[in-house]
Amino acid sequence: MTNDQTEVRVAKEKQPIDWKRLVFMFTGIILFAVVYYSPPWPDAVDPLGESFVLSKEAKGALAVFLLAGTWWVFEVLPIGVTSLAIGMLQALFLIRPAKAAFKDFMDPSVLFIFGSIVIGMVFTKTGLTKRIAYKMLAIVGERTSMIYLGCFILTAALTHIMAHTAVAATMYPLLLAIYAMYSQEETPTRFGKGLFIGMAYVAGAGSIITLLGAARAAVAFGFYKDIMNQDIGFFELTWYMFPIGWGMVFLLWGLMMLVFKPEKTRIPGLKEKAQRMYVELGRITRQEVLAAVIVGVTIFVIALRSFVPALDAIDKTAILLCSTIGFFMVNILKLEDLEEIPWNIILLFAGAMSIGFCLWDTGAASWLAVNWLTMFQNAHWFVFVLSIAFFVLIMTNFIMNVAAIAISLPVALVIAPYLGVAGEVILFASLVTAGMPFLLLVGAAPNAIAYNSRQFTAGEFFMWGIPASIMLMVMVALAVAVIWPLMGMPITLPAQ
Repeated sequence: MTNDQTEVRVAKEKQPIDWKRLVFMFTGIILFAVVYYSPPWPDAVDPLGESFVLSKEAKGALAVFLLAGTWWVFEVLPIGVTSLAIGMLQALFLIRPAKAAFKDFMDPSVLFIFGSIVIGMVFTKTGLTKRIAYKMLAIVGERTSMIYLGCFILTAALTHIMAHTAVAATMYPLLLAIYAMYSQEETPTRFGKGLFIGMAYVAGAGSIITLLGAARAAVAFGFYKDIMNQDIGFFELTWYMFPIGWGMVFLLWGLMMLVFKPEKTRIPGLKEKAQRMYVELGRITRQEVLAAVIVGVTIFVIALRSFVPALDAIDKTAILLCSTIGFFMVNILKLEDLEEIPWNIILLFAGAMSIGFCLWDTGAASWLAVNWLTMFQNAHWFVFVLSIAFFVLIMTNFIMNVAAIAISLPVALVIAPYLGVAGEVILFASLVTAGMPFLLLVGAAPNAIAYNSRQFTAGEFFMWGIPASIMLMVMVALAVAVIWPLMGMPITLPAQ
């Protein structure tokens, strides 16, 4: 054995044991075992007397839910590998058939995230990202606080016309280009943390304002119409959500400046450097034009689905993937570019879809919702509305926000009339919190895309998500008590 081999072997032998990782790894396993093997739990009973049984499979879904949540937050394993464990546990413990558990890994929502990430890659490869970044920096100037604000405003504005997943994938390489002009070091910085975490949070805040920002509002309106026999229009959503969404954008900017105050208040010469580098890019290239046209047409067609009934039947994922195929057809992307896809992030969302459907299919999610909301059936109407918003906030960090609304709205709308609460305020309060999962990476695609920057850990994201979530709940309370009544939203029902 050579000296070099000996030194490598000795280094491996001396590698310290990561006790923190082991503790949280076994914490997740113990939580799984305790819940899965515990005796049957009591049924949940809604206000109409209907019972919701927590079956063995549903209890297993909760067990997987707890294990995955623990491992994700503390990064016991790579986040994509934890997602694989979600499918594996469902199959091994007969919680759901393997075909169902692993089929969710290729759900259209996962492929939508894939397509969105490809768009971001194309923007980087063609140079569009640098062109936009340099132009933006030339406008916002050298102050890092204004760079924060400029990035956040652009992110939020884009979510008014395109899905927040696609926005995050587009903004991500742009932020990388901006950050490269701030620091060349590989170690994370406060500015880097604030830039990427802030982008993820703001993408959620902007996405609540129009029907184009995410699918959750359209689905929630469908549920609401079925239950309440009342339509909610495109512009009604924007009217009520605009002050809340943009209010959160500026509050989140303030939070980032507070907890992630940049190490440098200014980047001297940045404006001139950005202008010079923009000029050095030269004239826009053929590939840039092709990429912009393909992306523009794709976004336009997806946006049209909200206004053209004939297009509504076509899934938005299929439309988005047309852009991926188009990039290869015009030779913007090559086979080797597929190796650059962050599969860890794709697997993260694949697992999130699987555990979400698992909680839904087994009835565990409904059991949780009924137990939670019936606790507040005799509370003051204001407390009841906030309790619904809070439940959706917590659940949307773990499962699809559409599912979080779907399991809570029916129960909440049944209880609401007894407390004299209008259904509309319940719907909008739920939509606000469903759009802003600030705690877990799996809560929304922008969270996971931002994580790919390696500027922060899953634990840091969770920790700073707590004050952001508190701030969000304060904003919801303010909206329910003051803002929406002043804007004309019915909050309480007239006395009989």
